[in-house]
Amino acid sequence: MYEYLAGSYPSNSLSIREKMLFLHPITSTSFLGPIIALNGWTFIMEIWLYAKRIPVIQKNTNLMKSASVATRDQWNAKIPPGARWPADNYNHLMEQPTQFYAIALMMTLLERDGNITIGQMDVALAWIYVGLRIVHSFVHCLGNNVLRRFQVFVLSSFTLAAMTVRAAMAVFL
Repeated sequence: MYEYLAGSYPSNSLSIREKMLFLHPITSTSFLGPIIALNGWTFIMEIWLYAKRIPVIQKNTNLMKSASVATRDQWNAKIPPGARWPADNYNHLMEQPTQFYAIALMMTLLERDGNITIGQMDVALAWIYVGLRIVHSFVHCLGNNVLRRFQVFVLSSFTLAAMTVRAAMAVFL
């Protein structure tokens, strides 16, 4: 089936997926685990926000009536903090982690093209970043100790910065 890898392939007999694998094989999946894990965690946070927010809205039908005219701050003032924090955290997972996705995917593609080798340190940094984002979510949603949350955020930022520096070194050096 894959004998065409050594030479030309019969284009009419291959599926689109097989053609894509021929044109763009990904030989390393080392960053794909952390990418999928953080994306999966984001979906868990989305479920958590619905589980906390929907019961509050169902109990207080006036919230829905005022939602169409309220500003975000006015709306949030009517939601108890414990029901608001998961939504805030979900929004945070749409911010800085986008940089993580970009760096991890870029490193994967550079390795695929043979330009770099992803080392154990790179993969460890990716998993540490994902772990710190999950810890950040728990700190945020289970009490929102702002100082502790900030400390975890700073650690995750330094981890992401280290990933970025390593990626820049791979590209520019």
